[in-house]
Amino acid sequence: MGGTYQSDGPSPTEKDPLLTSIDVVSPPQKCYIPIRYVVTFMSFFGFFNVYAMRVNLSVGLVAMVNYTDTVNVTDACPERYNNTKDAEEGPYDWNSIIQGQILASFFYGYIFSQIPGGIIAGRYGAKWVLGLGILCTTVLTLLTPLAASISPFALMALRFLEGLGEGVTYPSAHALFAKWAPPLERSKLLAITYSGAFCGTAVFLPIAGLLCSADFLGGWPAVFYVSGSMGLIWFLFWSLLVSSSPASHPWVSDEELKYITTSLEDKQVVKDIPWRSILTSLPVWAIIITHFCANWAFYTLLTDLPTYLKNILKFDISQNGVLSSLPYVAQFIIAVLAGQIADLLRQRRILTTTATRKLFCFLGFSIQGFCLIGAGLAGCNVTAAVACLIGTTGACGLLLAAYSVNHLDIAPKYAGVLMGLSNAFGTIPGFLGPIVASYFTNQSQDKSSWMKIFAIAAGVDVVGIVVFQLFASGVQQDWAKDEDTKAINSSEEAEPDLLVRG
Repeated sequence: MGGTYQSDGPSPTEKDPLLTSIDVVSPPQKCYIPIRYVVTFMSFFGFFNVYAMRVNLSVGLVAMVNYTDTVNVTDACPERYNNTKDAEEGPYDWNSIIQGQILASFFYGYIFSQIPGGIIAGRYGAKWVLGLGILCTTVLTLLTPLAASISPFALMALRFLEGLGEGVTYPSAHALFAKWAPPLERSKLLAITYSGAFCGTAVFLPIAGLLCSADFLGGWPAVFYVSGSMGLIWFLFWSLLVSSSPASHPWVSDEELKYITTSLEDKQVVKDIPWRSILTSLPVWAIIITHFCANWAFYTLLTDLPTYLKNILKFDISQNGVLSSLPYVAQFIIAVLAGQIADLLRQRRILTTTATRKLFCFLGFSIQGFCLIGAGLAGCNVTAAVACLIGTTGACGLLLAAYSVNHLDIAPKYAGVLMGLSNAFGTIPGFLGPIVASYFTNQSQDKSSWMKIFAIAAGVDVVGIVVFQLFASGVQQDWAKDEDTKAINSSEEAEPDLLVRG
């Protein structure tokens, strides 16, 4: 880090595990809204829209498909509705395999633009990379009903292109906050930003359910028209209010600019990327593997939860949207709190950055794994099943203070590139998860099939715990430092880790 701040380092005393005697830059005391918070909240609403557009098909597909003709449902719970309008089936006779491929096609495109998105954002600025990526998804979302009316393959192609546009979002957001987030505010600002994804999911799932069961704009097509229109409005404000760096923002104060720039490394432009060092770094692979494991359960529920609620727990489409949203309400709340607590633990020198990241990783995966097994064992005990599903997804919020921000800890200059790399691997569950789910449910939708799906996700969580505890680090790596700053933190690797050494 720069000469005024160290994110991790050797502790002068046993009670001072995080910071050295080098002074920490204090934030400016002003009665105005700091521009970095404007950037953060605009990023929050960007991810709000991203996930509103991503999950619209998860609920929309329930209303689009005629399950009577395509799905053999056995060993399910009793019917919970008598309203024939709510129970109407959709116009398309797509079986579980086709549905799985439609849901997975988004991630086929999503995986390809991750690393290029991080590189381009790091070199040329993240504002337009992130903004145009979301705009691309917005326009294609508005065309979804047209594509569906042509053929399922046209819909798959459109979703592939949506994924291609949206794949730049996380890497470019990391590159953006490599410029905007002071080190001791990273967990907080990124937790707020990425919690927009959970908030967008939580808010739009019930809205999507209501739109599908209404006559507005034809029912299920309104899901795509409304979410797409929201994206267009966001892009207008993003273009006006955000810049790629504090130095290029017209409204940032001198005090805030000084605070941010002096707490970060002076040189943040990505020129030559040390690929060999990156690809042979154990902390990098700890992030990559943990990202994959965290996304397995997240994407499985994100894409298949509405189907589970309809076919097994027998909730109607409007109830389905509301219940599907509850886990993401919990995830949103927990993610924001986790970011605040993580930064507090570090600021008060209670835990090192490494220990903080590992603690939240352990808690997130452990709670999630137990809740997944509980959801499978709950059967038709709807209260227990829904509570376990809420706990499963809510626990993902804890992981935001673990691996999700760890790229900025170990290599702030290359944070966008690292996020692109880890999110590329983290995208694999996005298309593999629905395929695995469709494999177990294609012949028959029953409780035992879903128990297998939940058990696989819990097993993946165990892998995530083990890998991150063994190999993760919160220390900036030597290959991520400028030559003139390496000597400053030469003893960083000796930091006392109060949880598990990494």
